[in-house]
Amino acid sequence: MSVGNELATELGNDRDAMLHALNERSGVRAYLRGNELTLDGEDAAVEQARSVVEELAQLVAEGVSVGAQTIDAVAGVLTADGRAVDVLHDVVWMHRGNKVTPKTIVQKRYVDAIRSNTVTFGIGPAGTGKTYLAIALAVAALQEREVARIILTRPAVEAGERLGFLPGDLLAKVDPYLRPLFDALHDMLDAERLASYMDKGMVEVAPLAFMRGRTLNDSFVILDEAQNTSPEQMKMFLTRLGFGSKMVVTGDVTQIDLPRDQRSGLVVIGEILAQVQDISFVRFGNEDVVRHQLVQRIVAAYGEYERENRTRD
Repeated sequence: MSVGNELATELGNDRDAMLHALNERSGVRAYLRGNELTLDGEDAAVEQARSVVEELAQLVAEGVSVGAQTIDAVAGVLTADGRAVDVLHDVVWMHRGNKVTPKTIVQKRYVDAIRSNTVTFGIGPAGTGKTYLAIALAVAALQEREVARIILTRPAVEAGERLGFLPGDLLAKVDPYLRPLFDALHDMLDAERLASYMDKGMVEVAPLAFMRGRTLNDSFVILDEAQNTSPEQMKMFLTRLGFGSKMVVTGDVTQIDLPRDQRSGLVVIGEILAQVQDISFVRFGNEDVVRHQLVQRIVAAYGEYERENRTRD
């Protein structure tokens, strides 16, 4: 099949990285000579690879940045009966030329849910972009002056290391729990701008306990690692909602660090709020993991192991 100059250039970049990714994902052998792309393999595999290449051509024509990781994203979208250009062309935030976009159909559904609902729950395994996309949307809302501040919070629940054993004052002790949120913010904003926002109170990163007694108006509020909240803490957090605010709650119910006899607020909240208007629940699966491919396999292996153990019990 013939491909345009721009796509041919992309396919040949970085020592044919995209071609290698296409080979691995589709099970074909792809060769590029000039503008002629040859796909060799079983008919079904060749047809899948051809569909991926056609979607890539549309993305390049739309000005969407593509790379080896785009192959997986495009193939996943096609498997879910979607169009890659509809998903990957939705730029949530751009910083220093790096675009934050949905990579799967469910991520796109999640982004749309946050935009159109006051409260959104993103529930699923690690690496599905739940927190990262939410923070990107929060930064975009702050830049567009849709909100006056961003508030990021997590429960400071111990996962093998005792808070009391860590050095420093309270803020120093909880810093390791909040560090992933800071890391995401640094991906979205220059260090100087982030420091300025934090000095002015426009960006706040704090443990969940610091939310008690507050009313959060004109804010984009994100509760991360919500599987480690108790039902009482979850209720406390949700009732902080003020006028002109949005809330996003993210978590993975397979990674609960609470004591065994403690219920998770994220586990029961679906039953409580499922029918409440202006609240959306988006559930991610292993296929939505967008980190290294090995992470997706690790998550799937753990899921299978846990299912087998539940069956035995």
